[in-house]
Amino acid sequence: MTLQQLKYAVKIAETKSMNKAAAALFISQPALSSAIHELEEELHIEIFIRNQRGIIVTTDGESFLSYARQMVEMSQMIQDRYASDDSRSNRFSVSMQHYSFAVEAFMTLANEFKLHDYELAIHETKTAEVIENVEKFRSELGIIYESTFNEKAIQKILSDKDLEFCPLFQCEVYVYMRAEHPLANEKKIAFDDLLEYPCLSFEQGDNNSFYYAEEMFSTHQYKRVIKADDRATMLNLMTGMDGFTLCSGIICEKLNGDGFVAIPLDTDEKMTIGYIKRKKMPLSLLGERYISILNQYANESEV
Repeated sequence: MTLQQLKYAVKIAETKSMNKAAAALFISQPALSSAIHELEEELHIEIFIRNQRGIIVTTDGESFLSYARQMVEMSQMIQDRYASDDSRSNRFSVSMQHYSFAVEAFMTLANEFKLHDYELAIHETKTAEVIENVEKFRSELGIIYESTFNEKAIQKILSDKDLEFCPLFQCEVYVYMRAEHPLANEKKIAFDDLLEYPCLSFEQGDNNSFYYAEEMFSTHQYKRVIKADDRATMLNLMTGMDGFTLCSGIICEKLNGDGFVAIPLDTDEKMTIGYIKRKKMPLSLLGERYISILNQYANESEV
């Protein structure tokens, strides 16, 4: 078994086509088929089923590919860290819950490398997709939060996927609303104060479990609830309907504008912002730098 064969198998799984994979790998289709056949014979498993509609990954193949992707990714990370060719692209991908400060950190990272070649990707998305993107090697890191409510459930989910949560900083819970909201001048806000205003939360799709919620106190019985898919819509609902959401209190005016405020919620609960990664897999140079930028927000969360 060779690293080349592993790369072949991963590419076939990505394209779901032997012909497309061969074209992407710049080899002939017969040569690719032969390499995979030899790999299957060596491992005594069937990785792919070929039919007229393309390629189907078998159950054994899914298990094998989870290891193969890890080996291919590790190989790429070694090349990225130690290759001497300064003209190579810097590659980094991060997925996150809807945190403007995490987006701003990504922008800072990109600006630091604006004089170099790079290939960067950012995915601001649902919690389950953040976890899946890291598991499937679409992203090196995922930015999420844990609390006393969701910690055990999230840790179990991550452990089953061979992932780990690394805390960055802990912060209070804040109510995020427009600057002209009737409660915007309060020093602290209680749940009873919020009763007549719509609570805004991010839609989690098919994985709409309370444990996947991006907002603290997801089980609280709000009188009015509106779900949204993106941060821009959330801000519009705050402006047009006096809606509110719960957040870390770290505001990025560069992205959200200066028309919003964060007021402390009257609670002793805290949220821990952190990142998820593959277990036992070292971070790339860009991954390390992104985390160091995020760590700068620890001071802001203590203000």
